[in-house]
Amino acid sequence: MSNQGEERVSNLSDYELPFGRTINLKKVEYETGLKMLRLTIKEGRRFTVIEIDQQSAESLGNDFLNWSKK
Repeated sequence: MSNQGEERVSNLSDYELPFGRTINLKKVEYETGLKMLRLTIKEGRRFTVIEIDQQSAESLGNDFLNWSKK
């Protein structure tokens, strides 16, 4: 992740998933005004951290919702 300066981080939610996996969602606001959604995926001892913008979060959310309704 590039250095964006100071950031404010707020926990949004935690999800317990099958097979011992977890996902944590956090709202991240940088001092520049940039807003991102930080997903931390934990699988065993492995962590993957991804930050996505609002447009990508909306697209992913719609895809999840559409899949869950089928």
